[in-house]
Amino acid sequence: MTKLTKFAWLPWSRFNLHRNPFGELTRQERAELAVVNVDHIVALLNENMKAVQFIGACGRGKTTRMLKLKMQFPDASYAYVPENPPCPAIEVGSPVLIDEAQRLSRAARHCVFASGYPLVLATHQDLSRSLRKYGYTVHTEQIGEGNSPELVRQLLNRRIEASRLSDGPIPELPLEHAERLVRDFGSDIRSMENDLYERFQRQVDRNGEVRFID
Repeated sequence: MTKLTKFAWLPWSRFNLHRNPFGELTRQERAELAVVNVDHIVALLNENMKAVQFIGACGRGKTTRMLKLKMQFPDASYAYVPENPPCPAIEVGSPVLIDEAQRLSRAARHCVFASGYPLVLATHQDLSRSLRKYGYTVHTEQIGEGNSPELVRQLLNRRIEASRLSDGPIPELPLEHAERLVRDFGSDIRSMENDLYERFQRQVDRNGEVRFID
């Protein structure tokens, strides 16, 4: 009996995986699998009236950085602002992390910015002018510009490794395929993951090796 025989009922077992690697992750998993360094951000949030904003389009890694930071601060709070109102309650935290902060209503923005608590904002818009009016020192990072093929390959292979079923070989995204994904999707990691999810789904019942691109 081979090591994988007992897992044969799992649809992904022939790839030595227990799931489609590019399906939805929990917040904990996203933070653990992130290929980002937030140490310099942690050092900026050691006192009130400090704000960090991550600016970028959807799918570039803003939320991932937020979740990674939350792991570093046991007293942090996290809130996601949906596209349609009402705005959820923003809990007190140190720091306060707000995802899609550009969607905050005027009243909610005033309440948050007037609090003085250290803030981490993921946003599509530069909010530094408003933050400075309330007395904040602001650190801004543009997210997505560093999503090179090498980084894409590393983070996507981490997703695959996290779905490993047992010892032995698993599919691995080669660099040339990562280069193709960057040509097709630019810096949009989420779109790459969505594309690969659909490709894996179509191949679950097929023989042969995994094909990452056509």
